[in-house]
Amino acid sequence: MQHFDNGVSANSLPGVEWRKSHHSNPSGNCVEMALLPGGEVAVRNSRFPEGPALVYTGDEVRAFLAGVRDGDFDAMAG
Repeated sequence: MQHFDNGVSANSLPGVEWRKSHHSNPSGNCVEMALLPGGEVAVRNSRFPEGPALVYTGDEVRAFLAGVRDGDFDAMAG
């Protein structure tokens, strides 16, 4: 199973399906996520789809999403 490091070029992640929230706006202000073959999750800036991707474990993504649901990051949205 292939491992991908943080900062890997999003173009070098073969065969992944990038997903964007339906809350994204037409100017592309959104991030995209892709499930990697080993169960990790890659995140990229939708305005720079060829740029670097951050790679997280499934546990890290679950913890982040739980924090979002709990409102832990609401103050960061401005």
